[in-house]
Amino acid sequence: MLCRKVSLLALNLREFSLKFYIKGWNTVKIARHRAAAGLALSLSLVLAACSNGGSDSETNGATDSPSASDSTSADKTGSGSLSGTINGSGASSQVNAQQAWRDNFTANTGAIVNYDATGSGTGREQFIAGKVDYAGTDSALKEEELTAATERCGGESPIEVPLYISPIAIAFNLDGIDSVNMSADVIAKIFKQEITKWNDPAIASLNEGVELPDMPIIPVNRADDSGTSKNFQQYLVESSGEWDFKPEDTWPITGTQSAEKTSGVVNLVSSTPGAITYADASQIGDLGTVAVEVAGEFLAYSPEAAAAIVDNSAPASNATDRILTVDLKRDGTVAGAYPVVLVSYLVACTQYDNADTANIVKEYFTYMASKEGQDVAAKANGGNAPISDALREQVMAAVDQIKTN
Repeated sequence: MLCRKVSLLALNLREFSLKFYIKGWNTVKIARHRAAAGLALSLSLVLAACSNGGSDSETNGATDSPSASDSTSADKTGSGSLSGTINGSGASSQVNAQQAWRDNFTANTGAIVNYDATGSGTGREQFIAGKVDYAGTDSALKEEELTAATERCGGESPIEVPLYISPIAIAFNLDGIDSVNMSADVIAKIFKQEITKWNDPAIASLNEGVELPDMPIIPVNRADDSGTSKNFQQYLVESSGEWDFKPEDTWPITGTQSAEKTSGVVNLVSSTPGAITYADASQIGDLGTVAVEVAGEFLAYSPEAAAAIVDNSAPASNATDRILTVDLKRDGTVAGAYPVVLVSYLVACTQYDNADTANIVKEYFTYMASKEGQDVAAKANGGNAPISDALREQVMAAVDQIKTN
């Protein structure tokens, strides 16, 4: 009975720790978290005694021990010997995955991991400035950013590895309508505000039998620098001749309805009938979605269809054994492959002044890339696709270049 009570208390402390850190960190929070972590560690020792020799039958046999097939990824989470804190920031698309990764990683180590979903652009800026230890970004580092990151990392190129693959849903708010077919040209004209009504003939002709309302279309875009914005525009450029803007993290059209971060655009569309946006598919909730034209058919998003694009794409021209960026094939010609996709990268140095930081970063990246880590993220999001085994080998080789003591 004692062991059971201790187990429940330890679980509550773990949940408190995760919720406490979801919005950021500061000195006071770190101090409080460490105090809670210390108590949780003491409780863990009691639980270990219970499982190794205790007589509490309600506790014994109820733990989630890894199977033999999971032993490799379980080892990647560490043995509780890590100490210290690492801070990361960046892509808001990763927020659910980062939550799940941190929860599982910190539960098996003595480390503290923070991630602030600032948006991709801010994450890259903070990493280059040395304000965070790692960054998440939905668009690859530009050449000038890579140069600056190399300088920040002591003259050595950082690693930039794809650890999060997700379809970008084109999501809308129309009462009673869950799916609408659209071509890339139609999507481009909607976001250029050239098609302004839901029952416009250009949309209606692709949706026979669907009673589209005579209602204004309200396009909503990201207000902050966003890799999702850039990925969405790259799809429009490659799939449609109607989009004549250079894809950038900053939205190119002014005077639009906009909001910051993924949650911001999703919330705005959810509260605005007739609105439409682009967002990480795992975070759109109950909004309706567009089936995009692919190889003459209309294809709804799915993790499998998103992964198919990555499998049919080539490495970027500047890719190396550390920079594993991908030149996605988004032209809509690959049957069964959903072309509106983001590949979100994690960026880190290969050397750090602080040995604890280097150890935690390497172990955390190893865990995120592991099969267990990828499965944890997929379950947490319900929309992203795990990386392939072949890609995992390349990622692990890059992560292994992080120097530790």
